[in-house]
Amino acid sequence: MGDLERALPTGATAIHGDDRAAPAPGQFDQLEMLLPAEAVAARVEALAARLAPRLADDAVGLCLLLGGLWFAADLTRALSRHGRQLAYDVLWLSSYGSGKISAGHCQVLAGPRGPLAGRQMLVIDDVLDTGVSLAEACRLVREEGAREVLSVVFARKPWPTPRALEPDDFAWEAPARFLVGYGMDVGGRYRDLPYVAAVD
Repeated sequence: MGDLERALPTGATAIHGDDRAAPAPGQFDQLEMLLPAEAVAARVEALAARLAPRLADDAVGLCLLLGGLWFAADLTRALSRHGRQLAYDVLWLSSYGSGKISAGHCQVLAGPRGPLAGRQMLVIDDVLDTGVSLAEACRLVREEGAREVLSVVFARKPWPTPRALEPDDFAWEAPARFLVGYGMDVGGRYRDLPYVAAVD
């Protein structure tokens, strides 16, 4: 996919889905539900109502894999109910090598299939903490010639230091907890839950 196939520059310190301090898988006997499925759906619908007037006819929803998949699917369907039918694409960032913290580089495991030049892009992710992965995704699509880049997340968590990027909008102001469900995971588990829970 052109420039997206190259590694991110030195200085990128975290990647999507791996920039949270994760408890060990299997450490928990119980999950504490924070947001039931009905509340998740209501917040996605409200976000779609706010976003729809800002989106152009040629807008492309760009889902950050893997965690953003559940939210992006629901959000794009909700936007369709509000009169905005987006094209859909994905971006999957991973660290260079193995491990949870990048050694300074990231690479694209799956880049967008369609052209981005001249298009309005809506970057969609599950959770915001440091903002590093969201910032890198937005930078990459700008470099590919996107006309405008908007970003949204489902859960915006508090963070003690300035973030790499703040999203243009979000569905839920989340607490400072380790979240799972609705695409969010620990060790690959719990993504499929229809609600959001805490495991810390």
